[in-house]
Amino acid sequence: MLLQVPTEKIPIQEILIHKNVKLFIKREDLVHPQISGNKYWKLFYNINHYVTQNPEKPYIITFGGAFSNHISAVSAVGKLAGIPTLGMIRGEELQNKWRDNPTLVFAKRNGMNLKFITREQYRNKEKLSEFLQEEFPDALIVPEGGTNEDAVQGVKMMLNNETKDFDYLCTAVGTGGTIAGISKFCEDNQKVIGFKVVDDSSLENKIFELTLKRNFDLIDSSFGGYGKIKDENIRFINDFKEKYGIPLEPIYTGKMMQKVFELIDEGEFPENSKILCFHTGGLQGIEGANLLLEKQNRNLII
Repeated sequence: MLLQVPTEKIPIQEILIHKNVKLFIKREDLVHPQISGNKYWKLFYNINHYVTQNPEKPYIITFGGAFSNHISAVSAVGKLAGIPTLGMIRGEELQNKWRDNPTLVFAKRNGMNLKFITREQYRNKEKLSEFLQEEFPDALIVPEGGTNEDAVQGVKMMLNNETKDFDYLCTAVGTGGTIAGISKFCEDNQKVIGFKVVDDSSLENKIFELTLKRNFDLIDSSFGGYGKIKDENIRFINDFKEKYGIPLEPIYTGKMMQKVFELIDEGEFPENSKILCFHTGGLQGIEGANLLLEKQNRNLII
């Protein structure tokens, strides 16, 4: 079974008029109930190209951390397409704890096999991928976060005639595939801003290699580090949902939106700018985040 282009239009909602600029959000989180946001589009061509080749023994292998949106999405794709999946999970200490992790439980229920590896093994994913490809020659090995040339091509479908009307296009940045696709296929007069949630000095070059354009800027939006959740992040996310009715997760889109609001308050956008932020989904991660916050006796994400 192939992934399909959704027939229902993905809504663009105006959420803020402030400092003489207009802010909108494109609800890619609504593209599919389980294959959420940019993950749907990053997997779109990866999966469809693979399925149409009709391998005799289809198998999908990928990589991710304990609460990975990518692992969740790939497991859902595997179930949907009837293809066995294997997730290489960072952290061997999770071997006996995965049942307490909602993301990994979801992946297991979708039929994904989980293999827990050390952080040292995980850092050398290129070499590990080579070994896996030798062991499973017919397998599709999708990189961490799904970022590759097929993913960039898929992100093109996040852009349409409506998105041409904006001066700035904003997205959270993890592995760089989403911003690369937006950068590559947006209009020449548009500026792309990536809100970096990871501390990775090589990201700019990685993105450029995928897009071959210099029409993007990267802004640190990690708020203390990847996966770190501050009380101010929780307050912003909860206030945002209460005011606009839109849920945000705390690792990617929540941090991006918070930083965008800060930049608007600081007058960083020219007057009469129209800004579009892409909601890249990942809401499945809220449950796992709340488990950690509850253990720390902190406020939860509503």
